[in-house]
Amino acid sequence: MEKGKPQSRFCFILVLSAFFWSLLFFFHFSVLQSEPYISPEVPIRRPSISSSSSDNSPQIPIGRPTISSSYSTSTPRQKPKKKNFPFMRALRTVENKSDPCGGRYIYVHNLPSQFNDDMLKECRRLSLWTNMCKFTSNAGLGPPLDNSLGVFSDTGWYATNQFAVDVIFRNRMKQYKCLTSDPSLAAAFFVPFYAGFDISRFLWGFNTSVRDAASLALVNWLTARPEWQVMGGRDHFLVAGRITWDFRRLTDEESNWGNKLLFLPAARNMSMLVVESSPWNGNDFGIPYPTYFHPAKDSDVFIWQDRMRKLDRPWLFSFAGAPRPDNPKSIRGQIIDQCNNSRACKLLECDFGESKCHSPSSIMKMFQGSLFCLQPQGDSYTRRSAFDSMLAGCIPVFFHPGSAYTQYTWHLPRNYTKYSVFIPEDDVRKKSVSIEGRLREISPEQVKVMREEVISMIPRLIYADPRSGLETLKDAFDVAVEAIIDKVTKLRKDIIEGHNDDDYIEENSWKYALLEEGQRTVGPHEWDPFFSKPKNENGGDSGSGSSAEAAKNSWRNEQRNQ
Repeated sequence: MEKGKPQSRFCFILVLSAFFWSLLFFFHFSVLQSEPYISPEVPIRRPSISSSSSDNSPQIPIGRPTISSSYSTSTPRQKPKKKNFPFMRALRTVENKSDPCGGRYIYVHNLPSQFNDDMLKECRRLSLWTNMCKFTSNAGLGPPLDNSLGVFSDTGWYATNQFAVDVIFRNRMKQYKCLTSDPSLAAAFFVPFYAGFDISRFLWGFNTSVRDAASLALVNWLTARPEWQVMGGRDHFLVAGRITWDFRRLTDEESNWGNKLLFLPAARNMSMLVVESSPWNGNDFGIPYPTYFHPAKDSDVFIWQDRMRKLDRPWLFSFAGAPRPDNPKSIRGQIIDQCNNSRACKLLECDFGESKCHSPSSIMKMFQGSLFCLQPQGDSYTRRSAFDSMLAGCIPVFFHPGSAYTQYTWHLPRNYTKYSVFIPEDDVRKKSVSIEGRLREISPEQVKVMREEVISMIPRLIYADPRSGLETLKDAFDVAVEAIIDKVTKLRKDIIEGHNDDDYIEENSWKYALLEEGQRTVGPHEWDPFFSKPKNENGGDSGSGSSAEAAKNSWRNEQRNQ
């Protein structure tokens, strides 16, 4: 019996050891090697794109969000997350009915002063021939006009330069009621760069490097900003108070006109508001030339409109302008001839040098006494005179659709027959139409209706005094800002819904501006012959080249008028 005890203890220890190792192996293979268990009540958390944006937060490029996770997404228990974009918070502000600025917030970039204020400090350098210092006074309105002839109303009239929109628009923006310092709320981003003043300093006698310097510096500054990264600049806009051809230099040849701001890749994403846009490019939009009238309150506008309704208008039609003998395509010579040969026409011939055409009171007095005002092309498609005449309640007569109908689609009715008369240039050039005869075909009742339409449009065509503001009326600034916000909002919604305009043809951009709400495609148009671009000897488009020449001529005439 004594010899059997050690043997039984050894067997007990052996059995105990075997049991322990069995438990260890079981735990290793059954638990440690199995997949982790995740409770279906606890969702897997994945990084999402924040709907807010700040200067210090990284921005997510537009497109499909990238989801990073260490877990498999193939399990049927996982529901795909709805795409979220950095601009979602801005879109949702519309839903807050208690917020009067919902969906209307504008973020203004705080640019270095070299892009705006410094130019005004050196205002004498803004033009070779014009002292722009007086025209940049009074928030860009210029000096007050003398009303000794009683042509104007008592207040709100200034000797405004036609190229002063840069500073007028910026000062109006300072009074905008829905500014925000939070970029995540912004419906659009305003870039207060004085592009028109910038190029006006360097067009004559400076090489392309100097002409492009500020534009390149601006783009470098903007593209480094986090606000830019959200949509690659497609929610940004700026204003230039000159025609688009000053910013569309095709090559770096020193002899070529202007700078290349609007051809820079980054600028092609932005929207640029100019007093004349290109019919063949999609990144610029026409806004009205400034007139002499800048009311401070609604009543100033109403009083002026009532006065224009009651005026006696002894002249059937009138024309203010100079011939263009060096331009074989111009019809101004024929228009002047027809006016001279008609007892129903008032002519204000604008000879170079001293001329009544340089007197705001003389111009406005003539327009106020006319039923119709002839508005042929200027050196380029458009003229300030068109807006001065409509301000006077005069029905404009256009001879090219690019003078108004395809330019100012935000501010003018798309049905141009409601407020204007269209006579094709060729009909005048070939002497197959009498302007007086065409205008006499319009009944007095229809003339009255058309004149009322023109007078009702006045608020949308003028820029209110930036130092005050209209109460209920929308001026040209309000209309433009609203249109930009609508454009950006539509683009954001298209991105969310995955809509792409794959069939968009930029060369037909003038046609897209005429589409009705909901339309996306364009086809043949009656105005195609007006916008067909002739090909040059190398097979390239010469449309921009000829337009640049028109811009150069405009500057030459500005020089001669001093």
